[in-house]
Amino acid sequence: MSYDPPPPSYPYRPPDSSPSYDTYPWQPQQPPKPPEPAGRRPQRHAALGHHSDLRVLRSAYRWQRRVATLTALGYFVLFLILSAFAPSFMTSTVTDGLPTGLLLALVQVPVTWLAIALYEQTARRRVDPLADRIRKQAELDARREETR
Repeated sequence: MSYDPPPPSYPYRPPDSSPSYDTYPWQPQQPPKPPEPAGRRPQRHAALGHHSDLRVLRSAYRWQRRVATLTALGYFVLFLILSAFAPSFMTSTVTDGLPTGLLLALVQVPVTWLAIALYEQTARRRVDPLADRIRKQAELDARREETR
C-alpha cells in the first residue's frame, strides 16, 4: 500500500475578473441597456417566446400532422398487412376478374386525397386562427414597444 502525498499548494491564484482587453475582438460589443425610467408600468403580456398561445399552436399543429399522417400511412400499412398475411383475400375477385388487392391499391389514391383534405380542414379550423391571433398580438406588442 502506497501513500501519495497531497499535491502542493501553489501561491498563484487566477484573477476573479475577466481581463480588461477584448478576448474575442471579432464579436460585436453589446451596448449597455439604458435604465428603466421611474414610474414606468410593467409589461402586461409575457414575452412572445414564453406565450401560452405558442404552446397551444404547437399542440394543434402536432395534432394536425398526426391525423393526416396516420390516415395515409394507416391505410397503406393495412394494405401491406393484408398483402402479407391474407393472400387469399387479396387474390379473390370483386367483380368481373378485378382482384381485391388491385381495388385496395387503387383506393390508396383517394385515401391520400382524404388525408390532404383533413390536413387542410384542421389547418383552417384549428391552426390558422391561433396563428392569426398570435400574429396580431405580436404586432400590438411591437407597436407598444415603438411608442415607449
